[in-house]
Amino acid sequence: MNTTKLSRATKAFEKTLATQPTGKCVLRLYVAGASDRSRQAVLRARQLCEAELDGNFVLEVIDVYQQPILARDGQIVATPTLVREFPRPVRRLIGNLSNTTGLFVGLDLDTKGKAAR
Repeated sequence: MNTTKLSRATKAFEKTLATQPTGKCVLRLYVAGASDRSRQAVLRARQLCEAELDGNFVLEVIDVYQQPILARDGQIVATPTLVREFPRPVRRLIGNLSNTTGLFVGLDLDTKGKAAR
């Protein structure tokens, strides 16, 4: 893939991050191809975010096979990996996304105005 296109995409994502309201959560989900595990991770992440974050999120799904440079830049070593990019600090959750409590505690997310701890 052309590095210029990736560079523009990265700059566009960073611009989006900079313009997000403070209450909006920005998440990146890294998956490997169209496997069952990847599809389940995408479905689970969307369901949990829609239910618990009341639509107050941006979820970007990145296939590490199609965009290996983004995976390298994100220092992704295993999939699925869910990364909370905003609000800072960056938090990562690697592996199974089926544990709701573990997901929100691991990413240090607030759910419906309550701390998940």
